[in-house]
Amino acid sequence: MTSTTTRTIQQFRQRIDTPIGWLAVVADQQAITTIEFDARPAPDDVSNAVTELGVQQLSEYFSGQRKHFDLPLSMPGTAFQREVWQALTDVPFGVTCSYSDVARQIARPKAVRAVGAANGKNPIPIVVPCHRIIGRSGTLTGYAGGLDKKRWLLEHEGLSIKA
Repeated sequence: MTSTTTRTIQQFRQRIDTPIGWLAVVADQQAITTIEFDARPAPDDVSNAVTELGVQQLSEYFSGQRKHFDLPLSMPGTAFQREVWQALTDVPFGVTCSYSDVARQIARPKAVRAVGAANGKNPIPIVVPCHRIIGRSGTLTGYAGGLDKKRWLLEHEGLSIKA
């Protein structure tokens, strides 16, 4: 007789009040899996060392003390999405680029729309800086948290963006 065991992955969640509203850092036991915008408290919220580190680094970012994140991340997605998300982490603080720039960086220059779609599905915004990706003309384009948050993040990083 074979027994099957089911491994339960515990989820941890910790909120942080920021200039762009409440965020929640969500993690498993080893890595951050999601950052949620407009996070409301949940009765089963419990933190762990990973969420605490995420909250600490986000707090440092928002206070102007941190320009680069050093956090364990777990981002399930397609191979293409993970490739795009990795490319996003290479865009430095205070720098923007376009979707076509990212497509060229991953050696898929014709995949501009697919890059945009992957960018929009980024589960760990701010840390994986999808807000730094703007339209080719230099204008703001969509952002899961809303264009007001995207504009704030870019201005926080010292950038002026066209309306």
